[in-house]
Amino acid sequence: MPIKIQKDLPAKVILESENIFVMDEERAMSQDIRPLEILIMNLMPVKEDTETQLLRALSNTPLQVDCTFLMLESHVSKNTSASHLNKFYITFDEVRKKKFDGMIITGAPVENMEYEEIHYWDELIKIMEWSKTHVTSTLHICWGAQAGLYYHYGIPKYPRKKKLSGVYRHKVLDRKVPLVRSLDDYFYCPHSRHTEVREEDIRKHDELVILAKSEEAGVFLVMSRDGKQIFMQGHPEYDRMTLNNEYHRDLKKGMNPEVPCNYYEDNDPFSPPVLNWRNMSNTLYTNWLNFYVYQTTPYLLEEEE
Repeated sequence: MPIKIQKDLPAKVILESENIFVMDEERAMSQDIRPLEILIMNLMPVKEDTETQLLRALSNTPLQVDCTFLMLESHVSKNTSASHLNKFYITFDEVRKKKFDGMIITGAPVENMEYEEIHYWDELIKIMEWSKTHVTSTLHICWGAQAGLYYHYGIPKYPRKKKLSGVYRHKVLDRKVPLVRSLDDYFYCPHSRHTEVREEDIRKHDELVILAKSEEAGVFLVMSRDGKQIFMQGHPEYDRMTLNNEYHRDLKKGMNPEVPCNYYEDNDPFSPPVLNWRNMSNTLYTNWLNFYVYQTTPYLLEEEE
């Protein structure tokens, strides 16, 4: 699938080196195809890494995808330059009258705070409310999933006794749901978080269905039955080195982190990590785009006056 992005976005060079078809605006304009319009609310601190990971994950169907990156007006990023944000990101005010086929809300490094204590919470819930009428299907990742479950359904998050970090085995619970089509009965996915939502709270809501969970990591994949809201507590978009970089970063800070579980050969944090979740990630994102965005979105996206 050709991913349509701005011509000089740094992720473009990395994706092209991996033989991923990236299309700039000029070439996209020459094709008589309406691309899927995907809005990405990137709340992760190292935004350029997340941009590359998400664009890679969205690159595996025949569909053309036009990605727009959204930033919060009420938050100033400490780890991404203002020039990068001003060049490649837009604000909610610039898109609030538009409609989108799909939206992604990423995780954020604020999980140990109460939602209402986060200085940009009011802006974020305004966007989540807007997504209910302006987006065909919204995909929430990690803390974004916890925040979405809390805002839309009142489901709380709980602190874990210790950080969950590693690659964990998950079981598919309902193979008839198109979102998990073609996934193996068991699959692996990375997690990196200090908090969790719990199965018993989710099951109180008949409009939600749990599609995959792990004995060690808990609930992974939850969906509203109409497919408009999808929640993933893990990070299927992570690349091979993401958990490694997090571990060694925390090690240098003197935080004494535990070695990520099921990640390194022989549990040696100085050996190359094993990549065993890429096919699952590709399948999951492709299923979302195909069954919950492409097949259900209107052909023409109307814009409010």
